[in-house]
Amino acid sequence: MSAVIPTIDQVAALAQEYNDQSPQKIVELALSQEGEIAISFSGAEDVVLIDMAHRSGKPFRVFSLDTGRLHVETYQYLETVRKHYGITIEICFPEPGPVQAMVNAKGLFSFYVDDHKECCGVRKIQPLRKKLATLDGWITGQRKDQSPGTRSEVPVIQPDPGFSGEGKSLIKYNPLANWTSAEVWNYIRMMEIPYNPLHERGFISIGCEPCTRPVLPNQHEREGRWWWEEATKKECGLHAGNIEGK
Repeated sequence: MSAVIPTIDQVAALAQEYNDQSPQKIVELALSQEGEIAISFSGAEDVVLIDMAHRSGKPFRVFSLDTGRLHVETYQYLETVRKHYGITIEICFPEPGPVQAMVNAKGLFSFYVDDHKECCGVRKIQPLRKKLATLDGWITGQRKDQSPGTRSEVPVIQPDPGFSGEGKSLIKYNPLANWTSAEVWNYIRMMEIPYNPLHERGFISIGCEPCTRPVLPNQHEREGRWWWEEATKKECGLHAGNIEGK
């Protein structure tokens, strides 16, 4: 039976109650809520969530952001996952006007000079905001150990004021918040889940092609993202509250 979407006042209590629960239990909780809930999919953590949702037997939705600058391997991977699970992946595209205006004014690689925020804002944040405006909650693959500078305090359930609309509060579920990268990959190998082939070439955290590179041994996984910028602020804005709360 579906449960009512929790209010902001109830989220903290739910986060505490489910903090020690398995990711599977948190996924099932999210999928049991009334309203529109969807999994945000781009990488290794997210495909684990899709697998857990698939195994729960509950209906679920998946969406993904196509910035127009992804690796070829990532596009192929999206299709692999779509076929593997027999699901629809709702692809969200940026509005062409703002992309064209930015590129015409500043070229294709302005982020190397101005930092990545403007480009991410146009190609990722705007289409994400448009998608989340149609949802009551979203399920993400955030983990505490992904970025010590911005994600170390991520709860398993949280309100998302950054993307909440007027008169509607958005809930964010982070079922893997307490898992490590090793636990994610143990699950992937154990369940024989498809993964992005770029991981076999040293890419750990995979974003847009111009802004992602492999990491060296003993480097943190987020060091391959926007490597020319401040190391403790490796966020594109999808989870801006992680920085705003600091």
